[in-house]
Amino acid sequence: MNIFSGIFRSRDKPTDRTAGSSYSFFLGTSSAGKYVTERSAMQMTAVYCCVRILSEAVASLPLQFYRYTDDGGKEKAVDHALYLYA
Repeated sequence: MNIFSGIFRSRDKPTDRTAGSSYSFFLGTSSAGKYVTERSAMQMTAVYCCVRILSEAVASLPLQFYRYTDDGGKEKAVDHALYLYA
């Protein structure tokens, strides 16, 4: 037996997990055998940083209240109850 035979052996019929049933994606199963949930994904630094950057970008966007007018246009609803908090 060659020393490299175990390292460079060919894979005989790899399974394609994406071509199988589609419900496995929604149930959280994976081909790696590890279950990924929202809590376990947020424990990874890369996922946490991406979520933080996206949420801070959305939070910095201005929030305006508009009302549709009778002629089909729109105007700012300055008399709306939540206008002062936006």
